[in-house]
Formats: sequence, C-alpha cells, structure tokens
Amino acid sequence: MRSRWFAVLLAAAVPGPALAAVPAAASGPAATSNPGVMMARYTFNGRAIVDASGRGHTLSVISGHGGEVRSVVHGQGMALAFPARCATPVCPHVALQTPTSADLNPGTRDVAYGADVLLLPGQTSKGQNIVQKGYSTTSSQWKLQIDGAAGRPSCVLVDDKKPAIRMITSTVSVVDGRWHALACRRSGTTLTVLVDGAQRGSTAVPAKLSVTNERPLSIGGKGAFADNDQFNGALDNVWVEIG
Repeated sequence: MRSRWFAVLLAAAVPGPALAAVPAAASGPAATSNPGVMMARYTFNGRAIVDASGRGHTLSVISGHGGEVRSVVHGQGMALAFPARCATPVCPHVALQTPTSADLNPGTRDVAYGADVLLLPGQTSKGQNIVQKGYSTTSSQWKLQIDGAAGRPSCVLVDDKKPAIRMITSTVSVVDGRWHALACRRSGTTLTVLVDGAQRGSTAVPAKLSVTNERPLSIGGKGAFADNDQFNGALDNVWVEIG
C-alpha cells in the first residue's frame, strides 16, 4: 500500500478526551538552571501550531497512513496526543516539523530542550522521539527520546564532523500514565538529563562537539515514514534554548 503524505496545520486536528486526570507537571525551561535564549516554544493551546517564542518557527503536521494528532486536556490548557502503539505491518505515522532554520543550530554553544510528556504503560517501543533537530547517521543532531520497554528518557548529541552518538539515559522511567517534565541540557562539556526538575544522569561530551545541520525541527517522530521512531503518548510545552 502506497503511503499518502500530506502537510496540514493544527486547525485540522480533531479535539479528543483527556488522557489522564492528573495534575500538570512543573514544565518548561524553569525546570533547568542557567537558561539561555528561548529559540522555540510550543504550548499547543491555539488553533495553529505557532511558535510562542515569537521567532516564527511555525509547525506543520507531516503524516502518513492516516496518522494524526489530537488535542487533549492538560491542566488548564491543551496538549497533543499522537497515535497509539501499532503492531501491524502498516501503522499511522505523524510528526510536527518546522522549516530548517540556522537559529536552531547551537553549534558548540550550550543548548537545552525539553517537553512535558505523558506515556501510558504498554505504549513503549524500541525508541520514541520527542523533539530533535538532525539525524544521527546523516547529519549532526540534538534529540530527546524515550528508550526501550522500560520507558526511560534519554538525551542525544551527535557532532557534525565526528558522528559518534553521545547519549545519557535517565535512571528512572516515566511510563506511568502521569505527566512528567523532561529536559536535556548541554552545558560546556556535560550533557544532563532531567526528569521533573531533578538530574537523572549526566555524561561528558567534547568541548568542540558542534551541532549544525539543515534539517527541520521535528516533534513526535523523525518524519512520517515507517521507521520514524513514532512517539505514542501526549506532548505539551516543547521548548528549545540556546546559549
């Protein structure tokens, strides 16, 4: 079956029920220290997927095989739910993407990025991408993902000249049907993963590690193709800081 690809704005998303009636987690860059300059922020409370940072990184929905996002309640606002885990040969795929932009490339500067995440037990997979810019095998990359059946968040950096994958995985899982604020922070030569404001792991990275590429910012997956590492839960308050 040939994949059908298309791009639409969030105005086409269909509102749905809340995934869990639990309090919203502490979210956003306040969960990290020494904030840089806000380069992109998405709260998903409006009809269009606009960049609340004011820098114009508007998202489009890139979809295949009927994949879509739904608006769901999160605290006093809204979040986006992505397709549930699928074990059939042909599955829905969807991601949110911006056009490529140089101001989302940190180079060798400090960078932090994160999101509020809700993932239900039984919805984990080998890997689920939350937010990223670039690809590990064909360009440099920064990325936040959920890894493996245990559902532990991890942070990834890949240099644009020496493409070894630098990764730190959280010591705790977030697959419990509750909202969690996740963040990655590269500060100098240290890459740290935070869960609900608490440091849950860190690793050393080279001072000269540089992330610079011409790829889009992607949320919820690499794209709409079969191996897009689809996220299977709900996301809110996605943000990126540089400097």
